[in-house]
Amino acid sequence: MQVVKLYLVTLGAFFLVDMIWLGLVARKFYREQLGYMMRSPINWPAALIFYFLFVAGIVYFVVFPALARDSWAFALFAGAFFGLVTYATYDLTNLATLKNWPLKMTLVDLAWGAVLSGILSTIGYLYGTRLF
Repeated sequence: MQVVKLYLVTLGAFFLVDMIWLGLVARKFYREQLGYMMRSPINWPAALIFYFLFVAGIVYFVVFPALARDSWAFALFAGAFFGLVTYATYDLTNLATLKNWPLKMTLVDLAWGAVLSGILSTIGYLYGTRLF
């Protein structure tokens, strides 16, 4: 049950932080970079599957090892690296295979993936220290 609580708190934090980023901070940037490819309406089932899997990866690959090490710094830096690698899978594949995929989009998204995952991993770790 504690694992489910940890997952749900991390998932909630993900939705909050990413929606602020996508809805307020970078909305205009994404539209400028990808407007010609953006889908309307958003395919929410696909987005939700990504969110659920991404958070599961953060909890399993980063938060649990950080708790075992008793290290918020591990959570932050391993989380940032996890985010960089996972976002690179998407962005660098698109850069390699899609015509007109913007390099600027790739660089910003890689940075965002690292920042987002570092934040979420740290939140998950801090909450996890209260649970376990």
